[in-house]
Amino acid sequence: MQLLLEEIETERLLFRKIIPSDFNSWLPFYEDPTSTQFWEGLDKDPKIACENHFKGIFNRYNNNLGGMNALLDKESLQFIGMCGLLVQTVDTSKEIEIGYSILPKYRRLGYATEAAKKCKAYALKNKITNSIISIIHIDNIPSQKVAIANGMFLDKTTTYKNNPVHIYRVLL
Repeated sequence: MQLLLEEIETERLLFRKIIPSDFNSWLPFYEDPTSTQFWEGLDKDPKIACENHFKGIFNRYNNNLGGMNALLDKESLQFIGMCGLLVQTVDTSKEIEIGYSILPKYRRLGYATEAAKKCKAYALKNKITNSIISIIHIDNIPSQKVAIANGMFLDKTTTYKNNPVHIYRVLL
């Protein structure tokens, strides 16, 4: 099952695998406190938090657990954020998640919704699963709006990695 959206594009974005040299482009995500304000359990040092994130990304790649793709602006090739299909375990159930994170200076411009919709369409076209989720902290209203714009509904509220979360779902 191929979960990475390599060489896929949307109207404004190019998808590709994350590479180690993306680290410095992604570090501003962790340097901005609004990026992690809802999530407990991350290292407070931005560099260590970013290093841990990259270790997780490459672990997913190496173990066929999906992963985040770099999102690049098609015109400028600027690194905008990350989005991808991830194998997750929620309440003992294996799920496929659409995860998305956007660098602070590119938020509220529709990039997360555009990328998340492409992930949903890719999963449907490739018959990856019969439903997809997004795991979103209960206080993260902007991410919940992205999930709703992606046709998802609030399926349940639970705890994930010691954080209270809503599980948004869409049936494919």
